[in-house]
Amino acid sequence: MFYEFLIKITNPIILMSIILLIGICIILFISDKEIHKLRLVALITSCFVFLISVFVWILFCSKTSFFQFSTTLFLIPYLNLNYIVGLDGISLFFLILTTFLIIICILVSWSSTHYFLKEYLICFLILEFCLIQVFCVLDLFLFYIFFESILIPMFLIIGIWGSRNRKIRAAYQFFLYTLIGSFFMLVSIIYIYFLTGTTDLQILWFTNFREDLQLILWLAFFISLAVKIPMIPFHIWLPEAHAEAPTAGSVILAGVLLKLGGYGFLRFTLPLFPFATIYYTPIIFILSVIAVIYGSLTTLRQIDLKKIIAYSSIAHMGFVTLGIFSLNIQGLEGSLILMLSHGLVSSALFLCVGILYDRYKTRILKYYSGLVIIMPIFVIFFIFFTFSNIGFPGTSGFIGEFLVLLGVFNINFIITFFCSTGIILSAGYSIWLVNRISFSYLTIFYFNNFQDISRREFFILIILVILVIWMGIFPNSFLNEIHFTMLNLLENFF
Repeated sequence: MFYEFLIKITNPIILMSIILLIGICIILFISDKEIHKLRLVALITSCFVFLISVFVWILFCSKTSFFQFSTTLFLIPYLNLNYIVGLDGISLFFLILTTFLIIICILVSWSSTHYFLKEYLICFLILEFCLIQVFCVLDLFLFYIFFESILIPMFLIIGIWGSRNRKIRAAYQFFLYTLIGSFFMLVSIIYIYFLTGTTDLQILWFTNFREDLQLILWLAFFISLAVKIPMIPFHIWLPEAHAEAPTAGSVILAGVLLKLGGYGFLRFTLPLFPFATIYYTPIIFILSVIAVIYGSLTTLRQIDLKKIIAYSSIAHMGFVTLGIFSLNIQGLEGSLILMLSHGLVSSALFLCVGILYDRYKTRILKYYSGLVIIMPIFVIFFIFFTFSNIGFPGTSGFIGEFLVLLGVFNINFIITFFCSTGIILSAGYSIWLVNRISFSYLTIFYFNNFQDISRREFFILIILVILVIWMGIFPNSFLNEIHFTMLNLLENFF
């Protein structure tokens, strides 16, 4: 019995969770005054977890679509409620992206968080713990619990450590939008449990729900997941949350939390409700095209640097939903690659905005110009990540957008045409932004206070550059891992 228990807790997924809980407990017993020790423990904990996730990638077998590193812990057997975890090609890279970006968040906040540091670090480690469970747990009810638990640390991060006066309003807006949307998912999960007697996802995949029931359950899941992506018209909370969150909060919000909706569509709505997915696909296409065009046009008129990136994220997530609901291998793989790419590129752009805000205490666009004269290294990085955001060939964004457009082209040429206009618009606002910030005359505003990026910021950004180029030039190192999982998803769907 003890030997069996020992094998289960050495499962890498459970081991990552245990390490995070240990790290949180250690931080709790460290004095608030020992700032360096608090940061060091949080960083070491997150680095250990990231190394385990990389180790999982190394051991991951790409020639199968079955769940790997799976294990089951029996929680309440008579209610058929068990803690089941496992990894496939869909969840593997979301796991690695989460563990990597938490390290970035801790490093970004190394010298910028001056109060309640212990609580701040605990919030990020709890957030990482919940995200790992979301991407690995294979039980619908437990997924919902961890899915909603993410709200608590993120609410605190925005509401306490946000940068401006409207942070409380933004935190409540984020919390209420997500909570109300997820209520419909909870009702659906409870109904599914009473209908089938289980919430085990691997069993539910082989359950054939009635077509009329699928239409209702799909809508309930859609409302919850659309708020997370977010899709228009459920996007109102996103620009406000980004504008008020600290830099690290924006990094994890754009890098991982926006991907929960796309992950949910791939993991739940497509395999559980195939009839409803096909039935509602035209509506998704219309909303996605609106998101791409509206997001790009709205980005053009923003004056806050964070809101510019936030609205561009709405446009990119429109591409993601188009790829997912194209229901072919190119679209599905492209949507996943685009989510991973956006997780890196948008995080880097928010980090760049955070660098400017730390130095000049404003994010209003009109105060910036001529930065290439005083911050040339920063401008090089900013131009690179801005062009990556457009989808410039050789970067990760190009691979994702190209595959999505290829997948959509196989379905409908007109939709592909309208989405392509989004790429042109994104090039317009991105090049305008780079030109406005980097070139032109030097504003007097900088003369008494300017500094290029620090060594810590340089190493964070150069690592992100390497990853973006790696994904753009060698996409097969990612596509090979997800290919069989996506094929299996399509085979079961049709």
